[in-house]
Amino acid sequence: MSQLVEPLLTHASPGNARVRPTATGAHFPAVAAELEGFARPLWGVVPLGVHSDIDYWSFFRTGLTNGTDPSHEEYWGDVDDHSQKLVEMAAIGVGLALTPEHLWEPLSEPERNRLVSWLNQINDAELYDCNWLFFRVMVNVGLRSVGARHDWEQTQSALDRLETFYRGDGWYTDGPDDEHNPVDYYVPWAMHVYGLLYAAVAGEDDPERADRFRARAEKFANAHIHWFDETGRALPYGRSLTYRFAQASFWGALAFAGVESLSWGVVRGLWARNIRWWLDQPIFTDGGLLSVGYRYPSLKVSETYNSPNSPYWAMKAFLPLALRPTHPFWQADEEPLPELPETTAQPEAEKVVCRDDDHLFALSLTRDSHHGREKYTKFAYSTQFAFSVAGRTPGPGQAGHDSALALSLDGDQFKIPASFTQTRVNGSTLAARWNPWEGVSVETWLAPDLPWHVRVHRLQTDRVVHSEEGGFAVDKTGDDTAANVTHDSQNGTALARYPNGVSGISDGFGDRTPAVVVDDPNTNLNYARTVVPTLRATHEPGEHWFASAVMASPDGSTPWEQGPTLERTATGVVAETTNGEKLLDCRPDDF
Repeated sequence: MSQLVEPLLTHASPGNARVRPTATGAHFPAVAAELEGFARPLWGVVPLGVHSDIDYWSFFRTGLTNGTDPSHEEYWGDVDDHSQKLVEMAAIGVGLALTPEHLWEPLSEPERNRLVSWLNQINDAELYDCNWLFFRVMVNVGLRSVGARHDWEQTQSALDRLETFYRGDGWYTDGPDDEHNPVDYYVPWAMHVYGLLYAAVAGEDDPERADRFRARAEKFANAHIHWFDETGRALPYGRSLTYRFAQASFWGALAFAGVESLSWGVVRGLWARNIRWWLDQPIFTDGGLLSVGYRYPSLKVSETYNSPNSPYWAMKAFLPLALRPTHPFWQADEEPLPELPETTAQPEAEKVVCRDDDHLFALSLTRDSHHGREKYTKFAYSTQFAFSVAGRTPGPGQAGHDSALALSLDGDQFKIPASFTQTRVNGSTLAARWNPWEGVSVETWLAPDLPWHVRVHRLQTDRVVHSEEGGFAVDKTGDDTAANVTHDSQNGTALARYPNGVSGISDGFGDRTPAVVVDDPNTNLNYARTVVPTLRATHEPGEHWFASAVMASPDGSTPWEQGPTLERTATGVVAETTNGEKLLDCRPDDF
């Protein structure tokens, strides 16, 4: 934690209230981004300071008093509706609740009054109807814990609204359950982490709600474990992935709130392996700062709200530092993952998680989002191969078509499924309907046959439609030696083989043209340079059934063997597994 914080704080302003490490920006004003740099480290500093002597308190007290003083040049300013400043208040509220002896008691009466006035703006501002409501909760819990002015009625109202987002079996949506609120990491690292924080800090005053939060987290832990592989990597899916090891924060929050859903050794292993894996990746600048990006620095994969300080949301992983060394979380030896099934259907997330030796991936139904469609519109998400976002140009191969079906009316501007009009999860089979344009509809079926998965599509169109369907993107590292690389585009199969993996997609009926497409650099979350095995076709007006078998492996020497069998029938398409068992029977009357 200290190794992460210290390089950042060297970029602090003279009054310690603002931190600006680099010149890039986000959609909100610079003052809010600079407040992020001050507040987000508190998610690690505060837990560490609960039981440990640390040297940061003078810095943060100085910044806190100057940032909330309207007469000081580093004042954070008044807070408007939906301001990013509201987000950063939460860490300060948690600091008041957990370490008042450092962030409250040493302040003078005027300094306390200014801090209270500035924080209470969250009770007058309008918040987004999502996990943001928890920021109001965290601030008021902190103020209440030190006996300062707060609004407990608004706190309870926010909590009541947040509970309406609960969908059962441990699953939430981040806001009302509609097409713009897909199930992603905001369930574990926001809805559950804040709920567990509330249960631990305010549970005695609200025991029934605290018990609900704990019970929901206990259920969710048994589902969320499937998103992690043996090395500690988690499935890259959705937005805000630059928060990186915030992926571990749910496991740390379980320990902080005393929820033993799995053995303490398993929980500690999940938490520690994720953080350890991340700290082993090239995610730092030369000065030791966390970069914007995912496995390496890249602004192309970021959101408009990612400032240079945004990655420090990862500090939420450090909640276990608030526990005493005698806590069973720290006393337990790290344990590996328990034995988990090869496939796990998660209808709440509209996914089937597939675990094949050293390749963890999830088949997924697509959802719409304001934060980058490719983050929610792939048919598969992989810890090894990740996914790619759109490049600079919209043409074929440049719009993040890996693990996706992309359609175009002009052969240049492509669309990928943003939201389905109908969806179905039936065991390990996913099915959905998409209407990209008037007079054009697509029905899709997905099913695993490890190490493969099968995709079947029924296209109905009243005009000419061009299609591209990609397999997994594979890392090009090693292509400086020709012997390390194999591209094969024949007999209806596109195959790419490199030292760090093999990826292929095979057309079920040989109707489409195979190609290995080079992605724009820095568009894949895991690797700066990738290629995508792709199938292409032009479809005349009418009905078209087409299907593919897709496989990828991190081992570049993995043989390309016969995959599932796909057969057209009088009523649709039947897919059989490599063992000859029926996998899919796709018919028009499914929808």
